[in-house]
Amino acid sequence: MSIQFTTDDSPGHRRLALWQDIVCDVFVGLDCKSDLGSAFRGSVTQATLGKAVCSEVCSDRQRVFRTPSRIARSDQDFVLVALGNHGDGGVVQDGRETVIHPGEFALYDTTRPYELKFKDAFTQTIFKVPREMLQRRLGRTEALTALSFGAGAPLERLAYDFIVRLCQNADQLATDHAAALSEQAVDLLAMALSERLGKRSLPSSTHRSALLYRLKAHIRAHLADPDLSLSETAAALGISPRYVNDLLADEDTSFQRYVLAERLAQCRRDLATPMLAHRHVSEIAFAWGFNDLSHFGRVFREHFEMSPREFRQSQLRH
Repeated sequence: MSIQFTTDDSPGHRRLALWQDIVCDVFVGLDCKSDLGSAFRGSVTQATLGKAVCSEVCSDRQRVFRTPSRIARSDQDFVLVALGNHGDGGVVQDGRETVIHPGEFALYDTTRPYELKFKDAFTQTIFKVPREMLQRRLGRTEALTALSFGAGAPLERLAYDFIVRLCQNADQLATDHAAALSEQAVDLLAMALSERLGKRSLPSSTHRSALLYRLKAHIRAHLADPDLSLSETAAALGISPRYVNDLLADEDTSFQRYVLAERLAQCRRDLATPMLAHRHVSEIAFAWGFNDLSHFGRVFREHFEMSPREFRQSQLRH
């Protein structure tokens, strides 16, 4: 990732103020404090990765606050995954506090207040993900913030390694590859988070989130099957069809609407991918579980305000 901002070229007496103005205000909307004054140093690199954003933050000690007033003035709706590279960093949110050591990661949510504590110099990779990307796979995230992941759990360590390496190479990836890899990173992250949920003694609301993740994972794994049904999905999870729709109602959807939205999202992605330009629209639709081409064309237009062919042409011209 290329340098976006560094204090090194600024006069000492301006460094902390510039860090506040440029990094904390522009990048994430935070209040930053440090007792180092003119001795303060910091840098930020950044690159987009599909809908996600990768950053690397290198800084001296500081405290960072996401306050209610900042949230009120912002429309940011992201989950940030902070991955420790060097030094330790504290995260406080939702009544919990944890410390991120090198090789570990933790989540915090921009829609609620949080505090970050750095007692010494540190380097972290920040993977900023639209909250809906994670909620679509996992459900609500409130039970997952300010918890440390990655120490000794193979799936958590795999998620850490994959996201860090991906962010290191984000600015060298083709746009379509970057978008696909960001989705894979969030898939892997959701798997690691869900595994942790399954091993802890948790409130019923959090067990419900874990079950919602399993439900979504089953649907996503079987999207290509045109016979995917509510009754079969309920049986696979050992719950009733009514409870399947009850879980999805938490997100104002139903089994039928969720399956349709996921199939359309996958078709939209494939239609916008240059490497798949040789495939007919019908091939893509049938590959994701549609079995009626006229129905596919109609619902695609209803959701995206253009036909599948028009959408593909608009994307491949760029």
